[in-house]
Amino acid sequence: MPVFKIIRDLSRKMLRIAVQSKGRLFDDTMNLLNEADIKISASKRTLLVQSPNFPLEVLYLRDDDIPQSVASGVADIGVVGENEFVERGEDADIISRLGFSKCRLSLAIPKDIDYQGVEWFQGKKIATSYPVILRRFLDEHGIKAEIHVITGSVEISPGIGLADGIFDIVSSGSTLVSNNLREVEVVMQSEALLIGNKQLSEEKRQILEQMLFRFKAVKDAEDKKYVRMNAPKARLQEIIDVLPGLKSPTIIPLADDEWCSVHTVLDQKQFWEIIGKLKDMGAQGILVTPIEKMIL
Repeated sequence: MPVFKIIRDLSRKMLRIAVQSKGRLFDDTMNLLNEADIKISASKRTLLVQSPNFPLEVLYLRDDDIPQSVASGVADIGVVGENEFVERGEDADIISRLGFSKCRLSLAIPKDIDYQGVEWFQGKKIATSYPVILRRFLDEHGIKAEIHVITGSVEISPGIGLADGIFDIVSSGSTLVSNNLREVEVVMQSEALLIGNKQLSEEKRQILEQMLFRFKAVKDAEDKKYVRMNAPKARLQEIIDVLPGLKSPTIIPLADDEWCSVHTVLDQKQFWEIIGKLKDMGAQGILVTPIEKMIL
């Protein structure tokens, strides 16, 4: 059998995912794959790496190349920032919002300027790496401004007289502060998206469903705690009433007929408030363990 046919047949049995080659989005994506027990060898980070335990191969690309690679079929799916996906405007499906690598695209100006509203940008020069999103926003507000496209450190532009303001990604805002800028308009929120080619084969869709199932199990377990406690039977119903578990808690009898063991899952946001109530109701020996994955 010709070598090219063997390679082609193998690729049909593997799902190819495009991933940013470095940066926070790379780290977050690799963490998600690792938590989903999809192993990717970090020591062999070449352009294309196959997983040894899942039918997936990872294609490492620049973030702004990922939308086109997925739309054109070079990659089957890809993890990309929503900002890049919207800016590139490529024809691909949004499969899932991943909930990490969150940021926003904002307009910022020198901090000592008296800003009264978006009309301030009328006739001004704005530096950005996202001209499409910026132009759309300005047009919606009837603002005529000059857009100066930069592919580097946008935030230095006002300081060197290259622009009056900037339109760029903001996470913590520390970069703006260090360049004497302040955020004045949030144009869009962004997070990591899982995007997919519109012509995925049925075989690859099945692999994708397996991967999404694992991702959901990881996501559902986030900020959840598995809690076990000994509870007095006399107050069992009161204890059950304050537990916001997924379903009814598990009740296990103990050697002492007046006590039982209660098992449930609690959300981190409500954890300490509920634990305090349980102690007041007589619960003892409360054991808390983290949850890696949860199948609902």
